Amino acid sequence: MSKYDLLFENNKAWARRISEQEPDFFKNLSQQQAPEFLWIGCSDSRVPANEIVGLSPGELFVHRNVANLVVHTDMNCLSVLQYAVDVLKVKHIIVCGHYGCGGIEAAMTNSSKGLVANWLNHVRDLLHRKSDELDKIDDLQERSNRLCELNVMNQAANVARTNIIKDAWLRGQEVSIHSWVYGLSDGLVRDLGLSLSSTEEFEALKE
Repeated sequence: MSKYDLLFENNKAWARRISEQEPDFFKNLSQQQAPEFLWIGCSDSRVPANEIVGLSPGELFVHRNVANLVVHTDMNCLSVLQYAVDVLKVKHIIVCGHYGCGGIEAAMTNSSKGLVANWLNHVRDLLHRKSDELDKIDDLQERSNRLCELNVMNQAANVARTNIIKDAWLRGQEVSIHSWVYGLSDGLVRDLGLSLSSTEEFEALKE
């Protein structure tokens, strides 16, 4: 059996196991989704959003791209964000990066080619803005880890800058933005301490 065909066998086994544990699971899931969380993460195959936080299908709305960027011209990301906030009424938006991110490392070394190189210019811009801090870190891995953290916090701020979030806060909707980073080496997520729940908190951040 090929690895491709194995996917279908894995799917059957998974669906059977879920149905045995909870007979009405798929019936209930097909009727609605009401997640409280939006996850904006990296496309890296080693970072499976639901599994990391132990949530079942239907509990986590997910958007992923290379280096977990929130770019104001990215209609894909913005469409996901708007649907999550305006329709699903999520209460928490988690921007989660990860240590050892290939996108971050490529941005640091200028090693990316083609279209992804243009995409990673957003990370390179951040790299230049934070050069005073990053240049003080001699160890290349530690410098990469710190850029991963800075990138996550920058993207969380970018979420707060969107009209989607500004309008939600203006009408009194409860929605908070959080910045996390995931460790491939230990499987743990770390809260970077930047959380935004209102326009006032965002304005204070800019100061």
